[in-house]
Amino acid sequence: MNATIPAPARRTPGEGRFTFTATTPLSADPALARAAEWLREALTPATGLPLPEGPGGVEIRLVAGLGPEEYRLTATTESVLIEATGPAGAFYGAQTLRQLLDPAAFRAGRTGDRTWSIPATEITDAPRYGWRGCLIDVARHFLPKNDLLRYIDLLAAHKLNVLHLHLTDDQGWRLEIRKYPRLTEVGAWRHESPVGAARHQRFDGRPHGGFYSQDDIREIVSYAADRFVTVVPEIDLPGHTQAAIAAYPELGNLDDRLPVRTEWGVGENVLNVADDTIAFFTDVLDEVLELFPGRYVCVGGDEVPKTQWNESVPAKERIRELGLHDADELQTWLMRHFTDYLLSRGRSPLGWDELLEGGLPPGVTVAAWRGDKCAVLAVRAGHDVVVSPFSETYLDFRQADGDQEPVPIGSVTSLRAVHAFDPVPAGLDAEERDRILGAQAALWTEHIDSPRLLDYMAFPRLAAFAEAMWSGERDFADFLARLAVHERRLDALGVEYRPAAGPHPWQRRPDAPGHPRTRAEIDAQLARWTSNLRL
Repeated sequence: MNATIPAPARRTPGEGRFTFTATTPLSADPALARAAEWLREALTPATGLPLPEGPGGVEIRLVAGLGPEEYRLTATTESVLIEATGPAGAFYGAQTLRQLLDPAAFRAGRTGDRTWSIPATEITDAPRYGWRGCLIDVARHFLPKNDLLRYIDLLAAHKLNVLHLHLTDDQGWRLEIRKYPRLTEVGAWRHESPVGAARHQRFDGRPHGGFYSQDDIREIVSYAADRFVTVVPEIDLPGHTQAAIAAYPELGNLDDRLPVRTEWGVGENVLNVADDTIAFFTDVLDEVLELFPGRYVCVGGDEVPKTQWNESVPAKERIRELGLHDADELQTWLMRHFTDYLLSRGRSPLGWDELLEGGLPPGVTVAAWRGDKCAVLAVRAGHDVVVSPFSETYLDFRQADGDQEPVPIGSVTSLRAVHAFDPVPAGLDAEERDRILGAQAALWTEHIDSPRLLDYMAFPRLAAFAEAMWSGERDFADFLARLAVHERRLDALGVEYRPAAGPHPWQRRPDAPGHPRTRAEIDAQLARWTSNLRL
């Protein structure tokens, strides 16, 4: 398999180089034309080469016998051939061709005259996992549309194929819903935001907001699909919903009107369980399904305090009416409504691993974030699993010890650790391993308040994660040698990654104190969170 930045394990070097000229043609089988179109659009501005349509030169050819994302790239001194069974494989072959060029090929315009060539070689390449994802939390800090489109390009450049958009939370609702306009009129902005970790109780006094119109979403989804990235929307239920309750107070459990939440952490305000509230969010999901045609829709289910339900007369009456034992079973009943709804619409519900605590119907995919125990439990209960462990793939965690990292929270999640990550827990048999669809890194943005800081926290760790998901490469010294070249590509793309020596002065955040913790403390917290679960 080929490492994503790249050093193919199944690469056969040849002699000489293929050189591109102003007359080098680019042609593709009609079934694979999208990859050719993307390659032409990506290379022409930087190289000044028009890559006209025609035989010879660079050819993208349809062949049988390869996997859906597999490709074969053969370069001689005379021609370049990319072979694939499907359009996704052809696209990844085109991405590799771009990587084999000088890093200046990643720029948006010409920087001078140069010879454009690639070494003679043969590469056969396929991904290790089908789900290679990244979660971006746009609820805590909104990411403007153009910045999000840029991130889709960055994911595609690293052969990642899922963008999980965390669209709603206590601190903001980021998706236009036509039937309920106050979700964005009220819920899309908050009065201020914390500065640093929650324990410091410091606030910036600056309003923050933004949302995506439905046309924005259609554009984002279409743009991503053209780059073989599937967008998975998340509407978090029934907790993490204070922004929705601020917009429509009848959704909550209190008589008081609530603001959009300005603090981080898990809030006590959750949805009530009235029929009208269930109908409200069914309406919301109706519009979500119109906008996001992909198979998966995430309905959350995580971090739901039961305090308000335990004190609510209507919630207690609902528990008695349904013959349930407690508020935990009430959450199971409520979430089953939404997962059954999605299944009835031909979609696959995705939910965080807390949903395991009440049992899940077949067809629900589990996002396992609280460690291997939850992934194993989900697999053995017959569920597909996307692994996203808190302690290993949350890229909002600090990258090194010391006081220079911006807003240091959590334990150290180093570049080496991300590169070594394997999503398959130990002890699974072959059939159980097949239920691990893959994994996703997570960019939670409580402490990431700008695209520049998002770059710093994501890269180069996201490149290491992409390699771990695409291939079996685990030679970290070799990765670092290739990363030195890849950083020149990131420079060309304008990515403000973390330098190996530590942050630049302007990347530090002395105004935002963090809350660094040890890995032992994080592991102990995970053990407490899952102590009620038995393997």
